[in-house]
Amino acid sequence: MTGQELLSPGRKPDHAGIVRAAAKITKILPQTPLLPLEIDGITLWCKAEMLQPVGAFKIRGAWHRLTDLTREQQARGVVGVSSGNHAQGVAWAAKRLGIAATIVMPSNAPKTKLDATRAYGADIILYDRATESRDEIAAGLIAKSGATLVHAYGDPWVIEGQGSAGIEIIDQLKDRGLGGPDQIVACCGGGGLAAGLSLACPDAEMVIAEPEGWDDVIRSLEADEILPVRDLGYPTKCDALQTPQTYPINFEVLRHRVSKGVAVSTSEVAAAMRLVFEKLHLVVEPGGAVALAAVMSGKVTAKPITVVTLSGGNVDRDTYIQMVG
Repeated sequence: MTGQELLSPGRKPDHAGIVRAAAKITKILPQTPLLPLEIDGITLWCKAEMLQPVGAFKIRGAWHRLTDLTREQQARGVVGVSSGNHAQGVAWAAKRLGIAATIVMPSNAPKTKLDATRAYGADIILYDRATESRDEIAAGLIAKSGATLVHAYGDPWVIEGQGSAGIEIIDQLKDRGLGGPDQIVACCGGGGLAAGLSLACPDAEMVIAEPEGWDDVIRSLEADEILPVRDLGYPTKCDALQTPQTYPINFEVLRHRVSKGVAVSTSEVAAAMRLVFEKLHLVVEPGGAVALAAVMSGKVTAKPITVVTLSGGNVDRDTYIQMVG
């Protein structure tokens, strides 16, 4: 790939890009653990991404994207759109690289995510999730400043960065004398993580899990066309997965790779959060627990080597207590 092709925002993510992203990420971040969790005699392998410095996998895509900016792009800054975890990933990477970052975030985002994003030095623009378009707001900011958009999932670098978790998974299973993975069950909002893992682990069956009411990717795959969320005001505790609709770049990968998608309820998510606390002694946020909830509920049948993503742990204390208490 030429330098010009590499810098094109219209390029497609690929396995080579994921390997390159993984090499970059390995230099600054330790691997997150791949933890065994036994349920009814079956061992699941849990990728504990809540142990990232920003508490979620989003740091991967943000770092890959920002480190590929030209000097001119760095000088003009970046704009991100996020409900919170991607915001922290972009803010963390921007601070480390000395790049100005502005993040468009919903006004009802968890306080812990808003506070953490500000603490990394990013500017925040709030919007109403039900009545305003974050993408339109971001486009306006970019038109004024010339900044680079770092989208939460509709971006080839972000997809490749998230896929670096798949490279780690393969290596970690190999270190344990195992093959696979046979199956990956991924938490899914816009589909960046699921698309990246699909490209990183082409031999694994890919299953996605979304919260009830926010299952637009599942419905889109069933219809073979991108469909938006039916009701942007639908209540859910899974704020990390409240994306209005997927993007073509994600959908093109997922439509060829996802074998099944399931929606999980709040009570099923709560049960998964409790199990992670009781058995793994870790805190997982609601959106980060939907993949495990899909298996625990029986909606997804585990294969011999099944990996589930525990994609984040950024949750307000009161919400966590309410869910697991």
